[in-house]
Amino acid sequence: MEDYGPRLPQLPQIPQIQLMPQEQQQDQGNQAQGGGVWMPGATTVGAVFKDGVILASEKRVTYGNFIMSKGGKKVFKVTDRIGVACAGLVGDMQILAKEMQAQANLFSMDVGRPISVRSAAKLLANVLFNRRYSPLFTQTIVGGLDEEGGSLYVLDVLGSLIPDKYAVVGSGTEIAMGVLEEGYKETMSAKEAKELVTRSIKSAVSRDSMSGDGIDFLIITKEGIAEESIKF
Repeated sequence: MEDYGPRLPQLPQIPQIQLMPQEQQQDQGNQAQGGGVWMPGATTVGAVFKDGVILASEKRVTYGNFIMSKGGKKVFKVTDRIGVACAGLVGDMQILAKEMQAQANLFSMDVGRPISVRSAAKLLANVLFNRRYSPLFTQTIVGGLDEEGGSLYVLDVLGSLIPDKYAVVGSGTEIAMGVLEEGYKETMSAKEAKELVTRSIKSAVSRDSMSGDGIDFLIITKEGIAEESIKF
């Protein structure tokens, strides 16, 4: 049967341009999926006890298999009753802590009272969510003491907000959480909470090569915030 009407012109096949060798693409994909090539490790713990809240983190800063520092600080004071502990990129932690401290001070000057722990955590969640297209690579624990008592909140990179009584973030989470889960009690004293948190971080340090070199503590009670540090 004969065709009627004009024929459509045949478009030439456009050659595919290889941006990079296939092997290199596969290697980059494996690195991105693994995440351990450039993301630093940490073991950061928070827990609510009878009279307050304790936040703690080990001191090692790593990039892949390289130990960049043995004296990094991942626990920060925000107000006289609120602190934040992080695991992730150190620069992102520092920026986040400074932003939170500044906003908490502005709140207290504007409203005339200290910011609550819940409001501080929600503020931090909003900051992280607003940066979702250019995220701050850090997992965060916000803890403190206010009129409602001691409270703790866990946040991920995108600002998800989860209240809890105890939490662990970082590369040593699985090991430290097992110790914390077994020994945690809400009726613990400050001394018992510090001993439990220390034991959980030391257990993670013994198996996680990206954690170690000491522990920084932030102990929040009605008397205020006490900052302590141990080396090992």
